[in-house]
Amino acid sequence: MAPSLIIITVILWVCTLLAVSAEYTRPLPRQTLSILDEDSDPSAPQQVHISVVGLDKMRVTWITKADTPSIVHYGTESGVYTSSNTGSSERYSYLLIYKSGYIHDVVIGPLQPNNLYYYRCGDSNSFQELSFNTPPDQLPINLAVIGDLGQTGWTTTTLQHIESWDHDMLILPGDLSYADYIQPLWDSFGRLVEPLASKRPWMVTEGNHEVEKMPFKSSFEAYNARWKMPFEESGSNSNLYYSFDTAGGAVHVIMLGSYAEYKPGSDQHTWLVSDLNKINRKTTPWVFAIIHAPWYNTNTAHQREGDYMRYAMESLLYKARVDVVFSGHVHAYERFDRVYDNQVDQCGAVHITIGDGGNKEGLAKSYEEPKSNISLFREASFGHGRLEVMNATHAHWSWNRNDDDVAVISDSVWLVSLSSQENQACC
Repeated sequence: MAPSLIIITVILWVCTLLAVSAEYTRPLPRQTLSILDEDSDPSAPQQVHISVVGLDKMRVTWITKADTPSIVHYGTESGVYTSSNTGSSERYSYLLIYKSGYIHDVVIGPLQPNNLYYYRCGDSNSFQELSFNTPPDQLPINLAVIGDLGQTGWTTTTLQHIESWDHDMLILPGDLSYADYIQPLWDSFGRLVEPLASKRPWMVTEGNHEVEKMPFKSSFEAYNARWKMPFEESGSNSNLYYSFDTAGGAVHVIMLGSYAEYKPGSDQHTWLVSDLNKINRKTTPWVFAIIHAPWYNTNTAHQREGDYMRYAMESLLYKARVDVVFSGHVHAYERFDRVYDNQVDQCGAVHITIGDGGNKEGLAKSYEEPKSNISLFREASFGHGRLEVMNATHAHWSWNRNDDDVAVISDSVWLVSLSSQENQACC
């Protein structure tokens, strides 16, 4: 064999070895965590999280073991609280074996956009001071997106990666705590996410693990009590579906309920028609929709579970030129082309499944073969998404895999709004 051919053969062999060694081995699920209550003061606030209410207000939610005042003191200087608002509290019982703490709900504002606020929950100077940043009133805006979060070792990795990124808001398309009827796990989840959820608004919708249906008990009782969203402000009559604006109204986000009635004539369907009719794409160039069960899915897990909702609602989103639909439920990541009615359609929404936040059930590793032409990227790994809406026409999406506990960008794409002149011409 000629020396040059030997050298080429050795190089190819080495490259093959490197390629094999670089292949990512998908991780096993990690054990469910239990974040214990270590505060002996029954009046001390815990499980603090915030969510936006309109463009200039914030809802602050927390839990205490004792019945204490529902009040939030806040201001723009640490330790100096120039304003305060009061709200209300509630409790719920579960099967005579669990009674929640007092769940406090206070809306504060008006607040200035893109500003740092310091706040304290409750009426004691000894309670911890917290802080949050309000979202900007114009583009750009950074949105973190994670689904099927749970509370495992992979959850903590995902949260650490998100916390290291300078985002303005977090969007979660269902399956939060995976409490699954074990109510103390709701408290554990609240304590786990508080360091992040008390600093940036979390906007969530329900998944199947929030249903918790029991005889003589209402579905979604724990979810609705603990994670109240601004449904009334958007004209909805249910906490299971709502919408909100951010970035000064440049972005409209529609949080749909996969487990609320959605057929034509239902309250949710009627509300969605009304909500979409209010959007002015000249002032709101970006529209995103959030569901739990995906409408498009080439994973073998949860096949066709979102079909009936798609039949009922996809045409509404298509006519409104919704830009992206995010979903969870399938414990993997998948990005589709712009699609409508199972076909590539450049006037349809990009569908992204991101049900890989860190759930206890592990990853959905099996995909249909051959791969459909509408599916552009798919991988069963834990991770999170980053949506950077840069301006009225362009946004950058990236999916960050938790590769050996390090965030690695594994998929990314530039998106062009369907309201842009470029897309209006072809749509």
